[in-house]
Amino acid sequence: MMGRVTISHNLGEDSTNVSNVFIDEYMQDANDAQIKIYLFLLRMMSANLPTSVSALADKFNHTEKDVIRALKYWEKKELITLEYDGAGNLTGIHMEDIVSPANFGRRKSDTVLRSVPPIHEVTAEEHEHVAKEVKKAPAKPKYSAAQLRAFKEEEGAGIVFLAEQYFGRPLTSTEALTLYYIHDELKFSDDLLDYLMQYCVDNHKADFRYVEKVAINWNQEGIKTPKQAHAEIYKHDPNILGIMKALGMENSPTEKEGNFISSWLGELGFSMDIIMEACDRTVMATQKNRLKYCDSILRSWHEKKASSREDIARLDADFTADLKKKRSKASVSSITNKIRSDESYIRPSGSQNRFNQFQQNTYDFAELEKQLLDN
Repeated sequence: MMGRVTISHNLGEDSTNVSNVFIDEYMQDANDAQIKIYLFLLRMMSANLPTSVSALADKFNHTEKDVIRALKYWEKKELITLEYDGAGNLTGIHMEDIVSPANFGRRKSDTVLRSVPPIHEVTAEEHEHVAKEVKKAPAKPKYSAAQLRAFKEEEGAGIVFLAEQYFGRPLTSTEALTLYYIHDELKFSDDLLDYLMQYCVDNHKADFRYVEKVAINWNQEGIKTPKQAHAEIYKHDPNILGIMKALGMENSPTEKEGNFISSWLGELGFSMDIIMEACDRTVMATQKNRLKYCDSILRSWHEKKASSREDIARLDADFTADLKKKRSKASVSSITNKIRSDESYIRPSGSQNRFNQFQQNTYDFAELEKQLLDN
């Protein structure tokens, strides 16, 4: 068993200071996104660099809603203050001095304000997201052990059983509490919860913090049924969006379009490389009904068990050879038909050149000789 570990450092001047109060009393209750956003704001402040909601989202691969939710969380904890202009657009963030939660209720004038430089490029969409955050998801209650037991044994017994099947293990109490919260506070039906878990497992996400994050996003989008969730997923699926763009379709995918494209990846099992090849051929061939045209190409390849570019090249070569053979047969057949319809048009036994490609007369030389002798 390991004993105590001594920690030393060799830090240079290029570092960011983090309050011990933040580490001791605030960090444990915050999620990963909230911690990352706060630490990055400290970094920007210490370097006197600007940032934006979209830049933060790109930096940590979060949605802009995640970023704004984190900002609102730290504002609620009184660690930052958000500033808005007269139109309600987010323009700045002030980093507050941190005091222990035991000292909540202090006056704003008691703290020293340190500001991150003004936020640039705040779009109308970002502002709309900030406004929507007022309608945030319900807070996670502190359920008692008796409440959790009742959920697992009665109302949520089926959901807990499904979760254990999907994730392949018994749930911890914390994970069961997450399901209870999603079912009880976010008002997910059993069908929607089932679809949520299936979606997370299919995306190889076994962390219940991710499950809760997706559930909160769906709740804020007003999603109530698996069908609505299905349509929402398609709008953000990079593969589906990439395929639609390759076909020259710039609209957000409808549920029907999403189902259509998903069948190429799922039912037919094609890779994106092969699907893109079919898209290229479709774009060169037609301007209309491109989804159906591309679908016909892929289903033809699937039927002929072509799953690689080498397989497709072989099919192309076979098709070209077969086409030449058919054209050759068609040419011979055409000549034969003309011979049958008018034998004097092209003489079967003669060479077919430009000197006998006209109707020729036939003569009875014995009859001609008799006529000359009679005269």
